[in-house]
Amino acid sequence: MEKNTKKKLSLRARVLTGAVAVAAVGAGTFGAISASASTPAAAPAAAVKADTSNRNLQQTTHLTVAAATKAAQATLDAAKKENQRVSVAVVDRNGNTIVTLRGDGAGPQSYESAVKKAYTAVSWNAPTSELTKRLAQAPTLKDIPGTLFLAGGSPVQVNGAPVAAIGVAGAPSGDLDEKFANVGVAALAR
Repeated sequence: MEKNTKKKLSLRARVLTGAVAVAAVGAGTFGAISASASTPAAAPAAAVKADTSNRNLQQTTHLTVAAATKAAQATLDAAKKENQRVSVAVVDRNGNTIVTLRGDGAGPQSYESAVKKAYTAVSWNAPTSELTKRLAQAPTLKDIPGTLFLAGGSPVQVNGAPVAAIGVAGAPSGDLDEKFANVGVAALAR
């Protein structure tokens, strides 16, 4: 007589295995019914040529993570040389944060302020110190979410167009913050 070497599955395991099998078959059947019930597939769309002469495409310039990190570190180093504890943020053209560095001893508010200053500078393609002057003519500018109209943000430009911005916060004055941000911008030219 041959020994039965297979282990019997418990009732729970058999029920679970059966349920999984039924679900898989059901999903396949539903997918097949859904696919056959749909309208016939449309002809494939013509491929869009990925060249700059195509009027439907726009080519943009982006700062690399390595370049953003280089600029942020240069900014932080410049502040440290003057014994200033700051945070630095580098954002892309769309205002998305690429890199943030919070210097040793920088205040808790400096991190968010640096991001907002960078966002503001890239949004208007202007240093935030210049933008604060515009508030006299348009005081509601400061109500735009995510912005901060204090000196300390500098845009990074290529051929006059913004590609990124650097924001600094934490020094005793916005002028110092912006001075350090400009060091970061200059570091990108090297």
